[in-house]
Amino acid sequence: MTETGTLDRSTARSPAPPALGSLGLFTVLLGAALPLIDFFIVNVALPTMGRDLHASEAVLELVIAGYGVSYAVLLVLGGRLGDLFGRRRLFLAGMAAFGLTSLACGLAPTAWTLVAARVAQGAAAAAMLPQVLATIQSATAGQRRAKAMGLYGATAGLSMVAGQILGGVLVAADIAGSGWRSVFLVNVPVVILGLVLAARAVPETRSPNPEPVDGPGTVLLAVSLLALLAPLTEGRAAGWPLWTWLSLVLFPFAAAAFYAVERRADRQGRTPLVPPSLLALPSLRRGLVMVVPFSIGFSGFMFVIAVALQEGAGLGPVRAGLALAPMAVVFFVVSLCGPRLVARYGTRVVTVGGLIQTVGVALIALAAWRSWPGLGVAELLPGVAVAGAGQALQLPILFRIILSEVPPDRGGVGSGVMITTQQSALALGVATLGSLFLALIPGMGMRDALVITLLVQLAGVALTTALSLRLPRTIS
Repeated sequence: MTETGTLDRSTARSPAPPALGSLGLFTVLLGAALPLIDFFIVNVALPTMGRDLHASEAVLELVIAGYGVSYAVLLVLGGRLGDLFGRRRLFLAGMAAFGLTSLACGLAPTAWTLVAARVAQGAAAAAMLPQVLATIQSATAGQRRAKAMGLYGATAGLSMVAGQILGGVLVAADIAGSGWRSVFLVNVPVVILGLVLAARAVPETRSPNPEPVDGPGTVLLAVSLLALLAPLTEGRAAGWPLWTWLSLVLFPFAAAAFYAVERRADRQGRTPLVPPSLLALPSLRRGLVMVVPFSIGFSGFMFVIAVALQEGAGLGPVRAGLALAPMAVVFFVVSLCGPRLVARYGTRVVTVGGLIQTVGVALIALAAWRSWPGLGVAELLPGVAVAGAGQALQLPILFRIILSEVPPDRGGVGSGVMITTQQSALALGVATLGSLFLALIPGMGMRDALVITLLVQLAGVALTTALSLRLPRTIS
């Protein structure tokens, strides 16, 4: 009797885990959408920025690369700080900083000021975004967590397409003569709304056993990512100077040193920035391997199609953005069906999604070959709609698979690793497929350059589809 009573009282005293309500989920998803929208929103605004700020092509590429690289480099650190100091606190601080740096971008008087503000904006996004998935992991359970993860994946995919559409609309609208500046200034009222909602509806969570920041690991991860991403994003526009080749040579050595430091820390019982033991989870490891070619193809396509439609097909920013609207609509609708399909058919839904995306990209390439230079909304409609359906059956489910076995107390680290992988691959997509497309144009013309780039993307989609066969059949 006494032991039972003691157990009952102990259980009664244990605090219930914080719950993430519908308003709180909406708020963190809003925070997840902002950084992804801002990665893509500048694609259709770059020509206007270049004319207004008298910026060279290399500097304009830094507007994209500066944001993407600082974002990727600091994401895992942002996840660790959320585990340590509280995810709600870091989410609020990161969102406030994102609003301030967006204002700085919108008011930038020179191209180099804009680049500096974009680097700071990427750092702010890195503080905010990892807290979203970590909060979902810690403050939801069971079917509610599955639904929240599905909505996160739908939000992420939709944001990447919507960013490009929104950028075209805002530039063309030229609100109060703001031109391209409105693509950044639009964030400010959204951030204010998000801060008000987050203060009311997002519960505070943190790791019960937080570890101090892994200084050596943080530095080596930053060096590794910078050594890879900086030369690939800037090399072509800068003419491949000596520093780009030296940086690429440095990358494998920095990456090997990072892994050795992290493995030693893990073996000594400390929690490194990226624990190798976390990478031992099959669902996380195999999901991350799939995210890389998927994200490279996605971001490369978005950049290339924006350039091709505006500078090759002669479409304005609005029509270039709206050409992708069917992709956004279909992606959102199909992604909402994902959880039910996975519950019934397992992760083979991802394989089917890859096959559907293959058909969509092939239709886009065929449309470009047959209709150029009259490529427009009607010609692209079948391909982008089918591709959007395929992507919707891959990305949201992959996110859920990757984090399915990550313990809640490592939610910040797990989400940081996943988003860093995705963000680094997004930056690589612009650097590789974008550079390939721009390099082919002088010798082949824009139509052939576009078709060949799409065929290279098609090879990446095929790789993603093949890798999906190694995923666990069910999601825990």
